[in-house]
Amino acid sequence: MPEPTPLPRSFFDRDPLVVAPALLGTVIRHSQAGQVVEVRLTEVEAYLGEGEDPASHSHRGKRPRNATMWGPPGHLYVYFTYGMHYCANLVCRPEGISGGVLLRAGEVITGLDVARSRRPASKRDIDVAQGPARLASALGFGREDDGRDVCGGGSLLVLPGSGAGKVMSGPRVGVAAGAQSPWRYWIEGDPTVSAYRPAVPRRRR
Repeated sequence: MPEPTPLPRSFFDRDPLVVAPALLGTVIRHSQAGQVVEVRLTEVEAYLGEGEDPASHSHRGKRPRNATMWGPPGHLYVYFTYGMHYCANLVCRPEGISGGVLLRAGEVITGLDVARSRRPASKRDIDVAQGPARLASALGFGREDDGRDVCGGGSLLVLPGSGAGKVMSGPRVGVAAGAQSPWRYWIEGDPTVSAYRPAVPRRRR
């Protein structure tokens, strides 16, 4: 069987606001220790770059932990959040200009048993990759995957999908700064899309 052909780097070498809705319906394929999991993307969020988007990890400039966001495009940016979970983004824009798309939710279409073993708390199949931390966990992502190339034909690929249906947009989830920007995109009516929850401002003690 021929190896699947990933999306070209030129697909990611564009504005995140263009890449994000175009990613809906595409498939993330990760092969790890001989086990393959594929997730069809149903929800994503776009993040712009340094000085442009107060909700972006790159807003205040480059640091060792966020350097992947400056490219090259077509690489995975993985970060640790709340001291518990990993989340994954696909880096966009020409090298040297930061930006990316957060992978928020999807449907596991291959390797459901493997994905469920990584997400034992999930009660339903549609919950396994519903939310950015769950999706990253279902695919087996960790900090060691930060900076991996998704266009090079290796064990991590983004593959063309079969279409997304009607694409909706609205406010991003869980961000206080830049919350009004309608840069979350999802497939209308898909049961794996996560519930919208606005950010709750933190009170100073």
